[in-house]
Amino acid sequence: MLPDLDFYLIAIPAVLLVGLSKGGMGEALSLMGVPILSLAVSPIEAAALLLPILIAMDMVSLWFWRKHGDRKTLFMLLPGAVVGIAVGWATAAHVPRDALRLIIGLITVVFVLRYAYMVWRSRSGAPIQPKPHRRGPAALWGSFAGYGSFVAHAGGPPFQIYALPLKLDPRDYTGTIVRFFATLNAVKLIPYFALGQLDLSNLATSATLFPLAMTATACGVWIVRRMKAQVFYPFMYAMAFFAGCKLVWDGLLSLL
Repeated sequence: MLPDLDFYLIAIPAVLLVGLSKGGMGEALSLMGVPILSLAVSPIEAAALLLPILIAMDMVSLWFWRKHGDRKTLFMLLPGAVVGIAVGWATAAHVPRDALRLIIGLITVVFVLRYAYMVWRSRSGAPIQPKPHRRGPAALWGSFAGYGSFVAHAGGPPFQIYALPLKLDPRDYTGTIVRFFATLNAVKLIPYFALGQLDLSNLATSATLFPLAMTATACGVWIVRRMKAQVFYPFMYAMAFFAGCKLVWDGLLSLL
């Protein structure tokens, strides 16, 4: 039996925000999905409802961004991310998720504030140069992304901390983050199933939101493809800042 109208009045905005995020508009929008949907159902059920929708969005995003991406960034981050997922699986029953959200949020906020300070300083001198790939930071932030994605749906900020300073072409950056999290979501299906976190009984309800999810994802793609680098990167840093603040807020509320 499908939910009533009140459920959809809450679910539609949640799916729209997550879809725009999956299209490439930043993880801050995606972080709002489960909290908003939790106004209608329990947080656990909200996550279960969104998982099939997220996978459908991944398929749409992969199709739209199939010609764009940076393989080196992807290959630098993925090994650590898989290790992070494995650690999250092994410690799932003992992880202080709220503390993790708080820590990741604080690190992300400091990262963005540091970037803002460097931009302010560069106004009177040379512009900020792109950073090269580094194996150590890639392994560190990749593992944080995989771990945070598994235990707290907070893998976006660690990815951004490593990838944004590379200053990739906006389309390549978006294609890379789409591939990265589509891969992580596919890998997470195995431990999620083993831990009993997949609830296929809600699949019919999730399916009714697929058309909206795909449309929202396509809209996100359309917007990002028309952004110049001078607009894209400040926007992405702003989204990272809002995502960090949201994680700090959620972590503090739960801990206090």
